[in-house]
Amino acid sequence: MNAVEVIELVKRYRKNPKPAVDGLSFAVEQGEVFGLLGPNGAGKTTTVGVLTTRVLPTGGRALVHGVDVVANAKRARQLLAVVPQRNNLDRSLSIRQNLLFHAAYHGVPRAERTRLADEVLERMGLAERAGSKVDLVSGGQAQRIMIARALMHRPRVMFLDEPATGLDPQARLFVHDRVAELRGQGVTVVLTTHDMDEAEKLCDRVGIVDHGSLLAIDTPQALTRTLPGSTTVSVTARLGGTETARVEAVLGALEGVERVERVNAGGPPPGAPPGGLPPGLAAAMGAGAPAATRAPAAGTAQYRLYTGHEAAVVLPAVLRALTDESCEVTDLSIGTPSLEDVFIHLTGRELR
Repeated sequence: MNAVEVIELVKRYRKNPKPAVDGLSFAVEQGEVFGLLGPNGAGKTTTVGVLTTRVLPTGGRALVHGVDVVANAKRARQLLAVVPQRNNLDRSLSIRQNLLFHAAYHGVPRAERTRLADEVLERMGLAERAGSKVDLVSGGQAQRIMIARALMHRPRVMFLDEPATGLDPQARLFVHDRVAELRGQGVTVVLTTHDMDEAEKLCDRVGIVDHGSLLAIDTPQALTRTLPGSTTVSVTARLGGTETARVEAVLGALEGVERVERVNAGGPPPGAPPGGLPPGLAAAMGAGAPAATRAPAAGTAQYRLYTGHEAAVVLPAVLRALTDESCEVTDLSIGTPSLEDVFIHLTGRELR
């Protein structure tokens, strides 16, 4: 039996002619960490809302360990837990009281919830702060408290909404370790995130949704392999009056280049040397070169090339082509396609 199953799920809101979720189907295996990815407004929050009994679907079915979340919402809530992105702890209670109240609500016997609170507080590094009011804790501590609270009724499926957003590196690492620990204990974890690195690190599989429909589902590694090219070359160039579309077409016509994306247009990154990088220096830059991540200013553009060839084979042709078009290279980096590349390829670059 799957831990989570969504079958032809549909959700329409009265004031919106387009469905928020449009015939969505997927399944999550027991003990799996599954990432639900998508741009803002893609339908992932609505989908999780249905699965956690907070949103009534218009059509289709949603099951948690075989329990229909609409027909038997009370039983479904006993099987799942939700850790929201925003702090919804009871500020009038201490950390320990938040945990105990949650367990009591779910019918956990007094002796068991007292013992479990001690155990969970210790595991989450909160034992010394158990008596503190929650309005005195940091954002990272609040996230740990919400995870601890969610564990108090021993859920079989944990839903995490943007689990590490806004956390410092130490708190983020702690949350990631707890997700891995939950998987080791057989708890199924479904998380939503906009952090592609986080999804790639934590998730056994990911589903990418947009406009309420499933675009792709597989392991991060398998999805990355679906992109053309095993090497990426990102190049920022001062165009010197040449049309950006013309440069894109020239680069796309080079032997070994399977696809070209125009990332952005603008000008050189701060700190770039006047006149750009000399071709010899640019060609010598290896895989460890800093990525061109800053948006350039007027007069330059950034392109990402995908190729199945070695970078050393493609780079000279790229640099010659740009020189022939009177373009000067200001930044260059070499890498491999990532889950973020897959996400952008499937959902586009337009802001939502």
